[in-house]
Amino acid sequence: MNDSHSPFSIDKLYQIFSDHSNICTDTRKVRKGDIFFALKGDHFNGNNFALQALDNGAAYAIIDEEIAVPDNHADRVIRTNDALTTLQSLAAHHRNQFNIPFIAITGSNGKTTTKELIHAVLSEKYKTYTTEGNLNNHIGIPLTILKIKKDAQIAIVEMGANHLGEIAGYCVYTRPTHGLITNVGKAHLEGFGGPEGVRKGKGELFDYLRAYGGSAFVMWDYEYLQQMSKGIGEVYSYGTNHADITGIAEHASPFLKVRITKGSLAGTIQTRLTGDYNLPNVLAAVCLGSFFKVDPASIRKGIEEYEPSNSRSQLIQKGNNLIVLDAYNANPSSMKLAIENFVHFQAGDKILLLGGMMELGPDSLAEHQQIIQQIGKNKWKNVVLVGGDFLKIPNPYLSFSNAEEASNWVASQIFDNTAFLVKGSRSMQMEKTIQSLLQNQ
Repeated sequence: MNDSHSPFSIDKLYQIFSDHSNICTDTRKVRKGDIFFALKGDHFNGNNFALQALDNGAAYAIIDEEIAVPDNHADRVIRTNDALTTLQSLAAHHRNQFNIPFIAITGSNGKTTTKELIHAVLSEKYKTYTTEGNLNNHIGIPLTILKIKKDAQIAIVEMGANHLGEIAGYCVYTRPTHGLITNVGKAHLEGFGGPEGVRKGKGELFDYLRAYGGSAFVMWDYEYLQQMSKGIGEVYSYGTNHADITGIAEHASPFLKVRITKGSLAGTIQTRLTGDYNLPNVLAAVCLGSFFKVDPASIRKGIEEYEPSNSRSQLIQKGNNLIVLDAYNANPSSMKLAIENFVHFQAGDKILLLGGMMELGPDSLAEHQQIIQQIGKNKWKNVVLVGGDFLKIPNPYLSFSNAEEASNWVASQIFDNTAFLVKGSRSMQMEKTIQSLLQNQ
């Protein structure tokens, strides 16, 4: 076993990685030949499970605490000063083996959908690797990089952040050559210290591209993104007008249809996304497809065949009822847009199932109050508010402490020709509210 005082280098670990290229951080998912990294968190310590990982088939275990290692495992346990830092350093070393476009995507809303659409388009021409799901944090990003194989022609890395310096840190080992900020909205206000902090934090991606001669893709409708991208050597723009690629939403109910008004791709794109708030995401995919010279017909095909999953802008039909399931996450910006879109949704009765919004700091009550005021501007069959600061504000709507209680109410009702908007922060687990509807028929 290597200890913290023994010679250890990323080069040596990379030689091991060359023969054992699957990384695992969860003993329940260990497969034969994996390298297990003993990561630590507030409620877990991977060092306590390192030997179990080896017993389950892992080839090596990377630890950062002293543990008693039996002789039969001694050669397969490597101790470093910090397992997470070692994981990130290994990812940086792997990144340095590639001379291909690395596209980083961040923003307050729409990161994952934009990433998935861009991946669908670029995959029509290139061997493209991307972030799985939303593994976009200090653990997920190095894992994403380490899954990129030698045949890669383009890599797309999603970057989430909830405090200053986070994106800058990711850029150090991701080394993006191209970047896109979807938008800057009211997300993670608590960690960033307010809206200006969010802008500065997300802008760290453009700061990196500016410093290292990268290229940026910019939603030109947002003047603040125009300002943030100044000084970057190559900027390729998209938007509704005055951009390299332009388009408009022809309609958005039930599915978004986009007409491209400028660019090599002429005509319309019929998506499987609901909501005109997805227009920038679609235009971003067209923009990158055009930039990387994907055939226009293939750009359209990639977007039209993309079907959202994981509770992101999903449209689910159950009998004559429709569910807009957009419950993966929520902040004031995305909640406002989702409600605005739902106002124009064509349906008999409409019901809002909205969960509390997290990580808003001292602005939380005011932001929830604004959502309640927005709700009151339109007529709804029912409004159901679940958890969080919604419960602290007097309102005329149905209120429940958690998704399970709201689910019981939904199960007790009979719905006919009804549309539901289901949205809330991830911790609210708002998808549980409609379990009875999904189980029927």
